[in-house]
Amino acid sequence: MKNLFKYAAEHWKSLLLIIAVLFIQAYCDLSLPAYTSDIVNVGIQQGGIEDTIPEAVSAEEMERLLLFVPAGDQETVLNAYEEENDAYDTAAYILKDDISETETEELGDILACPMMLTAGFESGSEMTQQIEEQMKSSLPQQMISDEMDMFDIMQMLPADQKDTMIQEMENQMSDMPETILEQAAVSYVGSAYENLGMDMDRIQIHYLVTTGGKMAGLAFLGMAASILVGFMASRVGAATGRDLRSRVFHKVVGFSNNEFDHFSTASLITRSTNDIQQIQLIIVMLLRIVLYAPILAIGGIFQVFQTNVSMSWIIALAVVLISLVILVLFLAAMPKFRILQSLVDRVNLVMREILTGLSVIRAFSTQKHEEERFDDANRALTRTNLFVNRAMTFMMPVMMLVMNGISVLIMWTGAHGIDNGQMQVGDMMAFIQYTMQIIMGFLLLCMLSIMLPRAAVAADRVQEVLDSKTVIHDPEQPEEFDSGEKGVLCFEHVSFRYPGADENVLHDITFTAKPGETTAIIGSTGSGKSTLVNLIPRFYDVTEGSITLAGVDIRQVSQHELREKLGYVPQKGVLFSGNIASNIMFGNPDGDKEEMIEAAGIAQAEEFISQKPDSYESPISQGGSNVSGGQKQRLSIARAIAKHPEVVIFDDSFSALDFKTDVALRKALKKRTKESTVLIVAQRISTIMDSEQIIVLDQGRIAGIGTHKELLENCEVYQQIAASQLSESELKAGKASDDGKEVPVNA
Repeated sequence: MKNLFKYAAEHWKSLLLIIAVLFIQAYCDLSLPAYTSDIVNVGIQQGGIEDTIPEAVSAEEMERLLLFVPAGDQETVLNAYEEENDAYDTAAYILKDDISETETEELGDILACPMMLTAGFESGSEMTQQIEEQMKSSLPQQMISDEMDMFDIMQMLPADQKDTMIQEMENQMSDMPETILEQAAVSYVGSAYENLGMDMDRIQIHYLVTTGGKMAGLAFLGMAASILVGFMASRVGAATGRDLRSRVFHKVVGFSNNEFDHFSTASLITRSTNDIQQIQLIIVMLLRIVLYAPILAIGGIFQVFQTNVSMSWIIALAVVLISLVILVLFLAAMPKFRILQSLVDRVNLVMREILTGLSVIRAFSTQKHEEERFDDANRALTRTNLFVNRAMTFMMPVMMLVMNGISVLIMWTGAHGIDNGQMQVGDMMAFIQYTMQIIMGFLLLCMLSIMLPRAAVAADRVQEVLDSKTVIHDPEQPEEFDSGEKGVLCFEHVSFRYPGADENVLHDITFTAKPGETTAIIGSTGSGKSTLVNLIPRFYDVTEGSITLAGVDIRQVSQHELREKLGYVPQKGVLFSGNIASNIMFGNPDGDKEEMIEAAGIAQAEEFISQKPDSYESPISQGGSNVSGGQKQRLSIARAIAKHPEVVIFDDSFSALDFKTDVALRKALKKRTKESTVLIVAQRISTIMDSEQIIVLDQGRIAGIGTHKELLENCEVYQQIAASQLSESELKAGKASDDGKEVPVNA
């Protein structure tokens, strides 16, 4: 998992910007439920009145209100207002502009109960009627009459007695929920405004339009933030995928054959494509969802506590249920994802083998067997994919059940709270929206918990390639080649074993190949011929001894510098998609047309190239599938010649050529490589019998070194090879001395 976050953290500047924009988006999303609550509570139920103390009240209402204000607080109330006789139809008191927030809160606490009592006595509510009856029964009958109301009674009472009665009334209302006092205060403010002749419909419409406009603005801002986050996340994901593909490619290009033995080609292709695609996809989702989900969830929890704490236990219950679902799915799915990527490797491997060897499969009529082999790999991948998909299918209904169950629980609990006056309808609606936002955050995390393990496995597989130790590497301070010994190649007591092997495959190989001469290497199958020449371009490094070129150990120069001196023709001719010209000039892209034509002529490729409609511009398919084996070999030879190398290596590169073409090619090559060192690995003696030096390998050891004639005289292994390939007359001709006498054959 750490590798996944490490790749994302490489673009930390974009991450910081994305996080900042996500906070803006979260602020917008979390503000909308509060505005919805305000529209329901204030805009609809309260008629657009949101003041808990009147900003303006008639003089008559102020007198009534002060009857229920303790004597010690009346001066505070009057100091907060100033008289106004011109603004309304009747004399009024207007709240001062310079009143502070602290003074406003203090004024609200003082007037809460008086406003409720005043409104109740004016409307004749059940509670105030009971208070009025208690007051009348406690006073002497001669002091009151049936026409007197509570306001008249309060005016009659002395100040001390009135304060005592006000205290008793407040004590009776002390058990009431705070929301009821707030609603009563708002109701009183609305009545006070209406008594002053204010347009209540206009106030309500103004509030709804203003609040709705704020909601629309926040919605558009949230949408813009979401689009911007999506754009930036996509750029970061694409950049991460691009960088990883580039790093993996450069790493793989620098692999020696040892690393290719560790990572199969099919696996490297899967890691470079499918695995990096998984990482790219999950990084986009990480930036858009994983970072946003906790911000949304934490912000939602904070807003819930601001709305109504009494139902916060519902949030805790939802979080616990969702966490359990995530944990179960994570434990069940995580092992499958590691298997899944291996199965993708397996399908790619089987498919690659079948497509590569299709002609052999058809020739041996084994299509049925290969179909079954592919079907087995395909079914194993399908079964694992089905398990993961079923886990996803199981997750969604469970999450929807949790969400709907929580919604019902909130409504059931909230309905009781509304009935008891503990909360308002808008508060319950906001609570539901906040809860859904919190659950949605965890739901998004749950969905990613299915995808995250697979991406984490993919990241580990990619990192495994990037962390792999390359056996072949350049020295810290590379040396330069000595121009005085140009092209001289020396093997000095070279031994080699493959990494992890128990025995050497080459033993104490010592010889020198000089410019202008052809050094041939021959031996039975498995004798180490190709292994020997693969040591020259450092596809492997020697285990013991050293190889020098121009007097310098090839391990002490850079690989690029070394390979610039070499022209290499592999056993299997490899061509690249493009055209004939691009393939011939592959190692010498700055060469001219004359060099290309000359190289093609030496490689005996000019004849078949000229017969093609587009000549050198004729297209070459991937892998050279649209040319024959012999044509592919000749183009590979032309590619090596066009480079003008100091050392030319032919690793059994004439096997697909007919005898006539072979002879003509070697004759032309002899003229062209007078200043180059030529090494030829061959199976046919006819290809190498004119070489100045022939090295005979037998089980990784040198069995003989010399010319064709010398080896026929003194090398038993060479004699056996020659006897199997040459006629008796050819053997005699090879053994003939300079004066025409025959040399006896060693038994």
